[in-house]
Amino acid sequence: MSQQLIHPPALGSTGNVRIGAPKPPVRRRTASSRRERTGALFIAPHMLMLGLFMLVPTVYAVYTSLFATKLIGGRQWVGLENYRTVLHAGEFWSGVVRVLVFGAIQVPLTLAIAFGFAALFDAGVIRGSRFFRTVYFMPFAVPGVVASVMWSFLLLPGFGSYAKALSWLGLGNVDFFSSRLILPTIMLIVIWEWTGYNMTILYTSLKSIPKEVTEAAIMEGASLWRIIVHIKLPMVMPSIVMLAFLNAVGALQLFTEPSILASFQPQAISFGFTPTLFVYHTAVGSGEYELGAAAAVILALIIGAISVAGFAVRRRNGEFR
Repeated sequence: MSQQLIHPPALGSTGNVRIGAPKPPVRRRTASSRRERTGALFIAPHMLMLGLFMLVPTVYAVYTSLFATKLIGGRQWVGLENYRTVLHAGEFWSGVVRVLVFGAIQVPLTLAIAFGFAALFDAGVIRGSRFFRTVYFMPFAVPGVVASVMWSFLLLPGFGSYAKALSWLGLGNVDFFSSRLILPTIMLIVIWEWTGYNMTILYTSLKSIPKEVTEAAIMEGASLWRIIVHIKLPMVMPSIVMLAFLNAVGALQLFTEPSILASFQPQAISFGFTPTLFVYHTAVGSGEYELGAAAAVILALIIGAISVAGFAVRRRNGEFR
Protein backbone atom coordinates (compact mmCIF):
# COMPACT_ATOMS: atom_id res chain seq x y z
CA MET A 1 0.00 0.00 0.00
CA SER A 2 1.62 3.19 -1.15
CA GLN A 3 1.98 6.07 1.27
CA GLN A 4 1.08 9.51 0.12
CA LEU A 5 2.77 12.61 1.39
CA ILE A 6 0.42 15.15 2.78
CA HIS A 7 1.69 18.60 1.93
CA PRO A 8 0.66 21.59 4.06
CA PRO A 9 -1.64 24.06 2.41
CA ALA A 10 0.00 26.86 0.54
CA LEU A 11 0.37 30.27 2.09
CA GLY A 12 -2.54 32.53 1.40
CA SER A 13 -4.94 29.77 0.52
CA THR A 14 -8.44 30.59 1.57
CA GLY A 15 -9.77 28.76 4.61
CA ASN A 16 -6.44 27.15 5.45
CA VAL A 17 -4.27 27.96 8.44
CA ARG A 18 -0.60 27.14 8.27
CA ILE A 19 0.57 24.89 11.07
CA GLY A 20 3.18 26.58 13.25
CA ALA A 21 2.44 30.14 12.05
CA PRO A 22 2.96 32.79 14.77
CA LYS A 23 -0.18 33.98 16.44
CA PRO A 24 -0.94 37.68 16.44
CA PRO A 25 0.39 39.33 19.64
CA VAL A 26 -2.13 39.85 22.39
CA ARG A 27 -1.85 43.22 24.13
CA ARG A 28 -1.91 42.71 27.83
CA ARG A 29 -1.71 45.25 30.60
CA THR A 30 1.06 43.94 32.76
CA ALA A 31 1.65 45.02 36.34
CA SER A 32 4.68 47.09 35.30
CA SER A 33 2.72 49.02 32.68
CA ARG A 34 0.00 49.76 35.22
CA ARG A 35 2.61 51.06 37.65
CA GLU A 36 4.14 53.25 34.97
CA ARG A 37 0.74 54.70 34.07
CA THR A 38 -0.05 55.34 37.75
CA GLY A 39 3.31 57.04 38.21
CA ALA A 40 2.73 59.20 35.15
CA LEU A 41 -0.62 60.32 36.56
CA PHE A 42 1.01 61.26 39.86
CA ILE A 43 3.74 63.39 38.28
CA ALA A 44 1.47 64.93 35.62
CA PRO A 45 0.41 67.93 37.80
CA HIS A 46 4.03 68.66 38.68
CA MET A 47 5.13 68.43 35.05
CA LEU A 48 2.27 70.72 34.05
CA MET A 49 3.32 73.33 36.63
CA LEU A 50 6.94 72.92 35.58
CA GLY A 51 6.02 73.56 31.97
CA LEU A 52 3.76 76.55 32.69
CA PHE A 53 5.93 78.33 35.24
CA MET A 54 9.46 77.26 34.29
CA LEU A 55 9.81 76.08 30.71
CA VAL A 56 7.44 78.56 29.08
CA PRO A 57 8.95 81.64 30.83
CA THR A 58 12.44 80.38 29.99
CA VAL A 59 11.63 80.01 26.31
CA TYR A 60 9.96 83.42 26.31
CA ALA A 61 13.02 84.98 28.00
CA VAL A 62 15.31 83.52 25.35
CA TYR A 63 13.01 84.80 22.61
CA THR A 64 12.78 88.26 24.19
CA SER A 65 16.55 88.51 24.59
CA LEU A 66 16.99 88.44 20.82
CA PHE A 67 15.19 91.78 20.38
CA ALA A 68 15.71 95.39 21.44
CA THR A 69 13.27 98.27 21.75
CA LYS A 70 14.59 101.49 20.22
CA LEU A 71 13.18 104.99 20.14
CA ILE A 72 13.21 104.98 16.35
CA GLY A 73 11.94 101.84 14.72
CA GLY A 74 10.36 100.21 17.78
CA ARG A 75 11.21 96.62 18.56
CA GLN A 76 13.89 95.22 16.31
CA TRP A 77 15.72 91.93 15.93
CA VAL A 78 19.28 92.25 17.25
CA GLY A 79 20.32 88.61 17.57
CA LEU A 80 23.05 88.10 20.16
CA GLU A 81 23.78 91.80 20.66
CA ASN A 82 22.17 91.84 24.12
CA TYR A 83 24.31 88.91 25.19
CA ARG A 84 27.47 90.67 24.06
CA THR A 85 26.42 93.74 26.04
CA VAL A 86 25.90 91.69 29.22
CA LEU A 87 29.14 89.76 28.76
CA HIS A 88 31.03 93.06 28.57
CA ALA A 89 29.18 94.60 31.53
CA GLY A 90 31.65 94.81 34.40
CA GLU A 91 28.93 95.39 36.98
CA PHE A 92 27.24 92.11 36.10
CA TRP A 93 30.44 90.11 36.53
CA SER A 94 31.38 91.93 39.71
CA GLY A 95 28.02 90.78 41.08
CA VAL A 96 28.78 87.21 39.99
CA VAL A 97 32.17 87.32 41.74
CA ARG A 98 30.54 88.80 44.85
CA VAL A 99 27.98 86.01 45.17
CA LEU A 100 30.67 83.39 44.53
CA VAL A 101 32.68 84.82 47.43
CA PHE A 102 29.48 84.99 49.45
CA GLY A 103 28.69 81.33 48.73
CA ALA A 104 32.27 80.17 49.39
CA ILE A 105 32.00 81.52 52.96
CA GLN A 106 28.29 81.21 53.76
CA VAL A 107 27.69 77.67 52.50
CA PRO A 108 30.47 75.92 54.51
CA LEU A 109 29.59 77.90 57.64
CA THR A 110 25.89 77.04 57.32
CA LEU A 111 26.58 73.34 56.77
CA ALA A 112 29.12 73.18 59.60
CA ILE A 113 26.73 74.75 62.11
CA ALA A 114 23.84 72.62 60.83
CA PHE A 115 25.84 69.39 61.10
CA GLY A 116 27.02 70.32 64.60
CA PHE A 117 23.47 70.81 65.85
CA ALA A 118 22.23 67.70 64.03
CA ALA A 119 25.01 65.56 65.49
CA LEU A 120 24.31 66.79 69.03
CA PHE A 121 20.59 66.14 68.67
CA ASP A 122 21.24 62.70 67.19
CA ALA A 123 23.64 61.78 69.99
CA GLY A 124 20.96 62.57 72.58
CA VAL A 125 23.27 64.70 74.74
CA ILE A 126 20.78 67.60 74.77
CA ARG A 127 17.60 67.27 76.78
CA GLY A 128 14.44 68.47 75.07
CA SER A 129 16.00 68.05 71.63
CA ARG A 130 12.60 67.95 69.95
CA PHE A 131 11.79 71.41 71.29
CA PHE A 132 15.15 72.84 70.24
CA ARG A 133 14.90 71.25 66.78
CA THR A 134 11.59 73.05 66.31
CA VAL A 135 13.06 76.34 67.54
CA TYR A 136 16.07 76.09 65.20
CA PHE A 137 13.86 75.21 62.24
CA MET A 138 11.50 78.14 62.78
CA PRO A 139 13.74 80.78 61.05
CA PHE A 140 13.35 78.82 57.80
CA ALA A 141 9.57 79.31 58.06
CA VAL A 142 10.01 83.08 58.34
CA PRO A 143 9.71 84.81 54.91
CA GLY A 144 12.95 86.32 53.68
CA VAL A 145 11.45 89.81 53.57
CA VAL A 146 10.34 89.62 57.20
CA ALA A 147 13.70 88.23 58.31
CA SER A 148 15.60 90.97 56.46
CA VAL A 149 13.47 93.75 57.96
CA MET A 150 13.77 92.24 61.45
CA TRP A 151 17.57 92.00 61.25
CA SER A 152 17.75 95.46 59.73
CA PHE A 153 16.16 96.96 62.85
CA LEU A 154 18.33 94.81 65.15
CA LEU A 155 21.52 95.95 63.38
CA LEU A 156 20.50 99.55 62.69
CA PRO A 157 23.45 101.79 63.69
CA GLY A 158 22.77 103.81 66.82
CA PHE A 159 19.32 102.30 67.41
CA GLY A 160 19.52 98.55 66.92
CA SER A 161 19.87 96.23 69.90
CA TYR A 162 23.06 94.60 68.66
CA ALA A 163 24.58 97.91 67.64
CA LYS A 164 23.90 99.29 71.15
CA ALA A 165 25.33 96.15 72.76
CA LEU A 166 28.58 96.51 70.82
CA SER A 167 28.72 100.17 71.78
CA TRP A 168 28.33 99.27 75.48
CA LEU A 169 31.20 96.78 75.08
CA GLY A 170 33.43 99.64 73.94
CA LEU A 171 33.55 98.69 70.24
CA GLY A 172 32.08 102.01 69.14
CA ASN A 173 29.16 102.61 66.81
CA VAL A 174 29.49 99.73 64.37
CA ASP A 175 27.77 100.34 61.03
CA PHE A 176 26.66 96.91 59.85
CA PHE A 177 25.30 98.45 56.65
CA SER A 178 28.56 100.05 55.51
CA SER A 179 30.16 98.99 52.24
CA ARG A 180 32.79 97.07 54.24
CA LEU A 181 30.34 95.08 56.39
CA ILE A 182 27.26 94.77 54.19
CA LEU A 183 28.27 91.37 52.77
CA PRO A 184 29.02 89.81 56.20
CA THR A 185 25.70 91.23 57.41
CA ILE A 186 23.85 89.48 54.59
CA MET A 187 25.76 86.29 55.40
CA LEU A 188 24.57 86.53 59.00
CA ILE A 189 20.94 86.83 57.90
CA VAL A 190 21.12 83.98 55.38
CA ILE A 191 22.90 81.66 57.84
CA TRP A 192 20.18 82.39 60.41
CA GLU A 193 17.50 81.61 57.83
CA TRP A 194 18.89 78.38 56.36
CA THR A 195 20.71 76.62 59.20
CA GLY A 196 17.51 75.04 60.52
CA TYR A 197 16.56 73.61 57.14
CA ASN A 198 20.00 72.07 56.57
CA MET A 199 20.03 70.78 60.15
CA THR A 200 16.72 68.95 59.60
CA ILE A 201 18.02 67.21 56.45
CA LEU A 202 21.27 66.19 58.15
CA TYR A 203 19.48 65.05 61.30
CA THR A 204 17.26 62.79 59.19
CA SER A 205 20.34 61.38 57.45
CA LEU A 206 22.04 60.72 60.79
CA LYS A 207 18.94 58.94 62.07
CA SER A 208 19.06 56.59 59.06
CA ILE A 209 22.47 55.22 60.14
CA PRO A 210 22.00 51.73 61.64
CA LYS A 211 22.34 51.66 65.42
CA GLU A 212 24.61 48.63 65.14
CA VAL A 213 27.35 50.85 63.67
CA THR A 214 27.31 53.22 66.65
CA GLU A 215 27.02 50.39 69.15
CA ALA A 216 30.02 48.61 67.63
CA ALA A 217 32.08 51.81 67.85
CA ILE A 218 31.09 52.27 71.51
CA MET A 219 32.10 48.67 72.24
CA GLU A 220 35.50 49.42 70.73
CA GLY A 221 35.88 52.36 73.12
CA ALA A 222 35.48 55.17 70.58
CA SER A 223 34.72 58.59 72.01
CA LEU A 224 31.66 60.62 71.01
CA TRP A 225 33.82 63.02 68.99
CA ARG A 226 35.43 60.15 67.10
CA ILE A 227 32.07 58.54 66.37
CA ILE A 228 30.68 61.80 64.98
CA VAL A 229 33.71 62.86 62.93
CA HIS A 230 35.15 59.54 61.75
CA ILE A 231 32.05 57.36 61.46
CA LYS A 232 28.87 59.37 61.06
CA LEU A 233 30.24 62.30 59.04
CA PRO A 234 31.51 60.10 56.16
CA MET A 235 28.23 58.21 56.11
CA VAL A 236 26.13 61.38 55.63
CA MET A 237 28.59 62.97 53.19
CA PRO A 238 26.21 62.39 50.20
CA SER A 239 23.58 64.54 51.95
CA ILE A 240 26.19 67.22 52.69
CA VAL A 241 27.29 67.29 49.05
CA MET A 242 23.67 67.61 47.92
CA LEU A 243 23.05 70.47 50.36
CA ALA A 244 26.29 72.17 49.32
CA PHE A 245 25.16 72.42 45.72
CA LEU A 246 21.62 73.45 46.69
CA ASN A 247 22.96 76.22 48.89
CA ALA A 248 25.42 77.30 46.20
CA VAL A 249 22.59 77.68 43.70
CA GLY A 250 20.65 79.65 46.30
CA ALA A 251 23.64 81.95 46.81
CA LEU A 252 23.74 82.74 43.11
CA GLN A 253 20.05 83.73 43.32
CA LEU A 254 20.60 86.10 46.26
CA PHE A 255 18.04 88.89 45.92
CA THR A 256 15.67 89.47 48.85
CA GLU A 257 18.17 90.32 51.57
CA PRO A 258 20.25 92.90 49.64
CA SER A 259 17.16 94.49 48.12
CA ILE A 260 15.66 95.04 51.60
CA LEU A 261 18.93 96.29 53.11
CA ALA A 262 19.25 98.76 50.25
CA SER A 263 16.34 100.65 51.78
CA PHE A 264 18.39 101.27 54.93
CA GLN A 265 21.73 102.03 53.24
CA PRO A 266 21.32 102.59 49.49
CA GLN A 267 24.95 103.50 48.85
CA ALA A 268 26.13 100.10 50.13
CA ILE A 269 24.03 98.13 47.60
CA SER A 270 25.06 98.92 44.04
CA PHE A 271 23.08 98.51 40.81
CA GLY A 272 24.60 95.08 40.19
CA PHE A 273 25.39 94.03 43.75
CA THR A 274 24.20 90.55 42.80
CA PRO A 275 23.36 89.12 39.35
CA THR A 276 19.66 88.95 40.21
CA LEU A 277 19.67 92.62 41.27
CA PHE A 278 21.36 93.46 37.97
CA VAL A 279 18.58 91.64 36.11
CA TYR A 280 15.87 93.34 38.17
CA HIS A 281 17.27 96.86 37.88
CA THR A 282 17.99 96.45 34.17
CA ALA A 283 14.56 95.08 33.27
CA VAL A 284 12.31 96.89 35.76
CA GLY A 285 14.32 99.90 36.89
CA SER A 286 15.74 100.90 33.51
CA GLY A 287 12.98 99.43 31.34
CA GLU A 288 15.45 97.44 29.21
CA TYR A 289 13.49 94.22 29.32
CA GLU A 290 15.36 92.53 26.48
CA LEU A 291 18.76 93.24 28.01
CA GLY A 292 17.50 92.01 31.38
CA ALA A 293 16.24 88.83 29.73
CA ALA A 294 19.70 88.22 28.24
CA ALA A 295 21.29 88.67 31.66
CA ALA A 296 18.74 86.27 33.15
CA VAL A 297 19.53 83.64 30.51
CA ILE A 298 23.28 83.94 31.17
CA LEU A 299 22.68 83.59 34.92
CA ALA A 300 20.47 80.56 34.26
CA LEU A 301 23.28 78.97 32.23
CA ILE A 302 25.73 79.52 35.10
CA ILE A 303 23.31 77.98 37.59
CA GLY A 304 22.62 75.12 35.18
CA ALA A 305 26.35 74.42 34.85
CA ILE A 306 26.71 74.25 38.65
CA SER A 307 23.67 71.96 38.87
CA VAL A 308 25.07 69.63 36.20
CA ALA A 309 28.43 69.57 38.00
CA GLY A 310 26.66 68.69 41.24
CA PHE A 311 24.75 65.87 39.53
CA ALA A 312 28.00 64.56 38.00
CA VAL A 313 29.77 64.57 41.37
CA ARG A 314 26.91 62.74 43.08
CA ARG A 315 26.73 60.22 40.23
CA ARG A 316 30.46 59.59 40.47
CA ASN A 317 30.03 58.96 44.18
CA GLY A 318 27.49 56.26 43.38
CA GLU A 319 24.31 58.07 44.37
CA PHE A 320 22.82 57.58 40.88
CA ARG A 321 23.14 54.79 38.39
